[in-house]
Amino acid sequence: MIGILDYGMGNLYSVGKALERLGHPCEIISKPEEVERVDRLILPGVGAFGDAMEELKGRNLVKAIRRHVEKEKPLLGICLGMQLLFDESEEHGWHEGLHLLPGRVVRFQGGYKIPHMGWNRLRGLTDSPLFHKEEEGYVYFVHSYYVVPERRETLLAVTDYHQEVPAIVGERNLFGVQFHPEKSGEVGMKILGRFLSYPPQEYLPSKESSSKISQRGDE
Repeated sequence: MIGILDYGMGNLYSVGKALERLGHPCEIISKPEEVERVDRLILPGVGAFGDAMEELKGRNLVKAIRRHVEKEKPLLGICLGMQLLFDESEEHGWHEGLHLLPGRVVRFQGGYKIPHMGWNRLRGLTDSPLFHKEEEGYVYFVHSYYVVPERRETLLAVTDYHQEVPAIVGERNLFGVQFHPEKSGEVGMKILGRFLSYPPQEYLPSKESSSKISQRGDE
């Protein structure tokens, strides 16, 4: 079963309709015990990083999300949901994230339009379960903050908005997309479909890598 996590800050309806079009049943979930029983978890998000983390903590969902990843179950963060996977954010002060991927979230700086809003081209950096480096496609972004990963290999695809901007990140069974795949036409639906069919055999996570996630989550 696919669970879409409702913590009061996600665009649940459009994500759910996209999964429905792909022929995958899903469930809107909001409790730790519901996270425990789903096979795949989608973490959507619209709004501010600090508010989102307060909601997750207040609903006792942080440990449940970490356990889901530690059990090698696939997780996909969308937009703010992707940013929450990282260590920290500077949005409206300093806020601690989920510590599932190393890195921080910072604001765009420059004399150009902020937020970054509209269709931009994806450029794959490596072959990955969600997007291959020889592929091209345009997807829909709406964000004022972007991720700075600690490890370059975390970046699976980028886009350009006056600089290189992380668009898809991932390690093992954990993925994030800065854009909205549910609003990104055929390309977005293909990426969602690949997440729902993960893992292909060549991307099965190792026990060693899983233990590293467990250690980070307990810090």
